[in-house]
Amino acid sequence: MSVAEQLENLVRQGIHVDRLQLENESHMHSGPATESHFKLAVVSADFEGLAKVRRHQKIYGLVAPLMQNPIHALALHLYTPEEWKAQEGQIPESPNCRGGGK
Repeated sequence: MSVAEQLENLVRQGIHVDRLQLENESHMHSGPATESHFKLAVVSADFEGLAKVRRHQKIYGLVAPLMQNPIHALALHLYTPEEWKAQEGQIPESPNCRGGGK
């Protein structure tokens, strides 16, 4: 099973997901790893009433077995259904890699 599939499974097993979008951004970064940098957007009613830092802690707790190895970086964009609607389904673009000689 790919790292992306493992990541998605861990999130879906841990919270109710209305929408999940996962992008492998490893190609934007230095190094040989092909599944090390990801951007994850999740829409869930489970985020209702949670501050952004608590949402991030919740997701990082779910995917802890993958962090550091094989995942080096995980950009999180976490929304309630209402926030997603206000966002009009737009996820921020990731910045270009600035490290490792790129």
